[in-house]
Amino acid sequence: MDISVVVPVYKEANNIQPFLERMEKVLTSLNLSYEILFCLDPSPDNTEEVIQQEIQRNPQIKLMVFSRRFGQPAASMAGILHSKGNNCVVIDVDLQDPPELIEPMLAKVGEGYEVVYAKRRSRKGETVIKRIIAYFGYKLINKLSDVAIPRNTGDFRILTRRVIEELRRLNESHGFLRGLVAYVGFKQAFVEYDRDERYAGKGNYNRFTGSLKIGLNGLISFSSKPLQMMSLMGAVLAGFSFLLGFWYVVQKLIGMSLTPGLSTTVLVVTFFAGVQLLCLGLMGEYIGRIYDEVKRRPMYIVDRVVEKRHEIA
Repeated sequence: MDISVVVPVYKEANNIQPFLERMEKVLTSLNLSYEILFCLDPSPDNTEEVIQQEIQRNPQIKLMVFSRRFGQPAASMAGILHSKGNNCVVIDVDLQDPPELIEPMLAKVGEGYEVVYAKRRSRKGETVIKRIIAYFGYKLINKLSDVAIPRNTGDFRILTRRVIEELRRLNESHGFLRGLVAYVGFKQAFVEYDRDERYAGKGNYNRFTGSLKIGLNGLISFSSKPLQMMSLMGAVLAGFSFLLGFWYVVQKLIGMSLTPGLSTTVLVVTFFAGVQLLCLGLMGEYIGRIYDEVKRRPMYIVDRVVEKRHEIA
């Protein structure tokens, strides 16, 4: 098989048919043997029924249903690891990422690149808050991370079979695909595009905290520098406290009346308490991920895979 198209979905019933109309047109024009693999977190709407109807129409369409909702990162990784094509495209179903971009991306693969990702030149339909978080988030991650994660990108990319097999070896339960692909390395290139608005419906990520959670996951999963910064902060604050204490001792020895201290004491205590809680929270994020990793729970559990006229348990 030439290419696999992995599509994570959840509550996207109205986008399935428009997406397939454009995607099938692109793949047919490229004259490629293909599969379109929908990776479905069980949805309260009729997303599954719509996909099953399309499977009966086109045997190249397949459906993987999970036992419960595991989230988009896990769904994307499951699709990649179950794909059968020589190349694998990861793309969302909402048509913000145009299927027509696959052709120039495949051309880059033909030039010898192992990963080709789509880089956003503009972001239609996104709030100002989300754009600000994305801008500063990528800047912070790349400043602190041990691997360079391309800015202004999502999960929309093409991976060769060589990259897929390397991803299979990374048994991480927090599947931050952008970071994992950057970690794997190999020759990578990008194709720029203007991102469209969603075709229908609303996104399933919280418009305020969704990007923050993704960014925090990327930062903590690929860098220990925040912990080092905590140590540095502790050393600086300890030095400041020592100097302040030394100054009070000097005042006492030379007979100066001590500075009235109630407001100063309250300020210092609350400041240090806030710093300590912040550091403990950051340590908790790392410890939580360590806890998840040592349990070795699977990233996802597949309930069933649906193909043309039969179902594989």
